[in-house]
Amino acid sequence: MWNWMMLGLESNRVIALRMAKLMRGGKAAQREAQLMVSEKIFAAAKAGKSLMAGASGDKIVAQYRRKVAANAKRLSRK
Repeated sequence: MWNWMMLGLESNRVIALRMAKLMRGGKAAQREAQLMVSEKIFAAAKAGKSLMAGASGDKIVAQYRRKVAANAKRLSRK
């Protein structure tokens, strides 16, 4: 339960950081939009593969949280 709640809170921060970057426009915004879409596709495929291998929902959420944390760190730089 804790992982699910934290994922929601941490994701909110990444969404806000991404929206700010997208609103600035330019090449950086375009790259971020492309990265965002490709990450979603990869994450969905990885989650499906993990589920088929018998992973728990909590384990999958923990994987998402690591990626969200990396995105927050990357987007917070500057």
